[in-house]
Amino acid sequence: MTDYAALARLLTSTLGPVSAISVSFLDAPPQGIRKFEGTMPSGCSFWKLASEGRSFYTVPSDHYNCPIGSYTHAIDLPDGRATEFTGTIELMTGIGYIRAEEVPGIPRLPRPPAAVAYAPLAQTTLTPDVVIVKGQPGPLMRLQEAAMGAGAASTLPLSGRPTCMALPASMASRTVLSAGCVGNRVYTGLKDDELYFMIPGARLGDVVEQLSVTESANTTLAKYHTSRRTTLTS
Repeated sequence: MTDYAALARLLTSTLGPVSAISVSFLDAPPQGIRKFEGTMPSGCSFWKLASEGRSFYTVPSDHYNCPIGSYTHAIDLPDGRATEFTGTIELMTGIGYIRAEEVPGIPRLPRPPAAVAYAPLAQTTLTPDVVIVKGQPGPLMRLQEAAMGAGAASTLPLSGRPTCMALPASMASRTVLSAGCVGNRVYTGLKDDELYFMIPGARLGDVVEQLSVTESANTTLAKYHTSRRTTLTS
């Protein structure tokens, strides 16, 4: 059985202050995990709760307040709320935030989940479908290099709006680096100097294992380039 607590410790001990959470898309509500009680304005709001140390699961109705997140998670809105998705898209296209022709290309889960479980990576008792790592560009650059070294990096470009599409994109195409979006930053408190890195749960061990090689190489190259800068600058 994978020791996710150990992998979480390796991530933080190697990269520094990054945050990693586990997201699992399930065919049935899990046993032994508390169901989320309350309401949230967005699907990514659950990421924030997990990053603060909470472990829980949601059901599709918990995501209805987020028409875009429901779309990327293949969750159909109920009668009476289905127009909220088109209304949000009309707002975004009307202000020039997104083009209507982009919508069909937004990655989605292949099928709706019966439940979605969230937890800090160090505390998860379930196998993650995606691990969301939040951090500053420098550490995530090295994490991306580790993914490349492990053969786990996708060829997708930097992902943008909506942030939640990076989850199904990663599940289908390996690791994904995401710049986030304004909605995600409002709902989660993501700082201006932070990004996300999505890792498919099945490749997490490979990426973390490669981190020590990547860190050592970066340390050596930093000394090399520092020396060159000193000797070749006049």
